[in-house]
Parts: sequence; C-alpha cells; structure tokens
Amino acid sequence: MKIRKLAMNLSNLEQHHLKNVDLEQYSIDGDLAAKWLSDLIAFGDLKKGCKVSDLGAGNGILGIGALLLGAEKVIFIESDPKACEILNNNISLLGLKNRSEVRNLHIEQSNIPVLDTDIIITNPPWGRQKEKADKPFLQSILSNHKIAHILHNYRATHISSFFQNKGWTVEKYGEADFSLPATYNHHNRQRDSTRAGFWRVSPD
Repeated sequence: MKIRKLAMNLSNLEQHHLKNVDLEQYSIDGDLAAKWLSDLIAFGDLKKGCKVSDLGAGNGILGIGALLLGAEKVIFIESDPKACEILNNNISLLGLKNRSEVRNLHIEQSNIPVLDTDIIITNPPWGRQKEKADKPFLQSILSNHKIAHILHNYRATHISSFFQNKGWTVEKYGEADFSLPATYNHHNRQRDSTRAGFWRVSPD
C-alpha cells in the first residue's frame, strides 16, 4: 500500500475524544503515522508476515497501519476501556479482527505484558502530567527484549541512557511536528503543536 493511501485510511479511523488527562492520550495523526511506519519499513523492522505489539494503542492507528502494510498479527495494549471499544470498532470495520488481539490492561512496573512479537511500537505518555509516566513502557520493551520504535518528546534525553546502560543500541533517527488538538481543559488554544522525536532501540 502506498504511503499516501495509508495516510488517508488512517485519517479516517474513528477517534477517541473523551480522553483521560492522567494517561496523556495524545493521538498521532494519519499523515505522521504513515510516515513513521514507512521509516520502520526502511529499517527492515516492519515487513510482511511480522508480528507487532502496539503499547498504549489508543484508537489503534499505529497497529492498524502495520496490519495494512502486511504485518501478520498485531497485539494492541491499551488501558482505557473506551479507547479499546473504539479500537475494536476500527479493526472490525477494516476486516482485521482475525489478525488482531486487543488487551485492555495497564502497563505498570508490576504488570509488564509478555509479548509474542517481532517488533514493538509505542507512543507512550511523555511525562508532562506525571513524571516518569513512560517508564513502564520502556521497561516493557526491555523485559521483552525486542527491537522497538518509540515516539517521544524530541527533547527526551533519558531514552538513550535508559537502554544504553543495559547494553542496547539506541538511534534517534528523526523529528517531526506533532499536532496537539485542544483536547484537555489546560489547553488554551484550539490547536497547538510540539516537536516529536523518533528512536529505534535494539538489544545486542
């Protein structure tokens, strides 16, 4: 599937509008999701027949994109029951139910999911509302010992040290503008944007 068509399909997914500020549910848009997934293909990490885990899946945009690009199966991990409902709707509408597994669970230090997967993708909480909110996501990647691609605030410096201290290879390979709709009460403007960075982490 061409990236432009993928972006259009992902932009048409049902969105999750009733978001929980404590979970920092900032959704990636269709254009950026498609561009990011094309980077994963370029690395050779996202390929036909692979198994993918999407941590903090939201409405499923990243994992669904991976399925549309040929992944055999995607495990969606999401803590918000309403988001899981929307995610399941999106999967069903696209006829992807038989290649998807949705798990409604919180990723916490005491509850790290064991994943049968080739690659992990995640847009974790950035820690703006709760410091170190992303740590269980990073720990989950570490525990599963799989290649992962992470979208985070472009200024994040802890990702490299977190994994390099464990002997992993870390590469920050890009940045992009990240749109922030006025979803929460503390947002003053109709729409804002910030800068996101992209990391690839790999166990050696």
